Amino acid sequence: MNYLDEANNVFKIEIDGMKEVQNKLNDSFNSIISTILSAEGRCVVTGMGKSGLIGKKITATLASTGTRAFFMHPGEAYHGDLGMIHSGDIVLAISNSGETEEVIKLLPFFKENKNIVVAMAGKEDSTLVKHSNYFIDIGVSKEACPLELAPTTSTTVTLAMGDAIAIALMKARNFKAENFAKFHPGGSLGRKLLTKVSDVMKTENLPVLAPDDDFDKILSVISQARLGVGVILENDEIKGLISDGDIRRLLKNEKEKALTKTAKDFGFKKPAFILENERIVVAENIMQERKITTLLVVDENENFKGILHRYDI
Repeated sequence: MNYLDEANNVFKIEIDGMKEVQNKLNDSFNSIISTILSAEGRCVVTGMGKSGLIGKKITATLASTGTRAFFMHPGEAYHGDLGMIHSGDIVLAISNSGETEEVIKLLPFFKENKNIVVAMAGKEDSTLVKHSNYFIDIGVSKEACPLELAPTTSTTVTLAMGDAIAIALMKARNFKAENFAKFHPGGSLGRKLLTKVSDVMKTENLPVLAPDDDFDKILSVISQARLGVGVILENDEIKGLISDGDIRRLLKNEKEKALTKTAKDFGFKKPAFILENERIVVAENIMQERKITTLLVVDENENFKGILHRYDI
């Protein structure tokens, strides 16, 4: 057996399923998004078995992109957890068959509690769909499972539909990277978006040079700081920057004259800098665009405050 052929076949079946469900999208999707946006309560996601597992992932995506959401296990709900639901909440009920007993048993409560129910199901004539306010068709003609038993294509399209809902809501709310970072403060992205340059920049033992400093002083200052640069200051004003690369080029091209050079001989060019209250994600973008590893940090008056190295980010 060629297992690679089997893998490719699974991808083909699931891609076909995705296209099949995409073609079923209609204007009711707009109504569902508008309803969730205008709801006073939260989005309650529920589903049993594999649908429940997919529902948990959808819940996590909704919550991290600006939509208040939580997952409710339908079995636990029937034994007390229904108390978590308020009348203003919207229920996103997932069941491929539309006949999942644990989910169907909750429908009378949703109706009495005046909850709007959005059914994500694969059969339009199912019990769940008939007793819901909205219907999202996730029905597929073929599972990737050769026995047509294990949920495969159906769970893939359900997950994609959940992403579609979350992203539509995210854009409608103008949810930005800064908002995302607030919910992910422990991650790399959250750190970059929330941390300021002043929080991580180097402020001690800075490689400061005067215009008349000789070559030996330049080498000594840059070597001791271990930042690969030396900053030329005159009357507290940034006049230029000398990098390791500048020194290497000088030694290569003017080796005999190198020892006679002073800091000002390297030229007074304005180096790249960043404000101390900027976020480090901005600094990272500047470094990537200019292909540099070091930024000078200044205040609003362009006074030198420190140095930010790529490894600090």
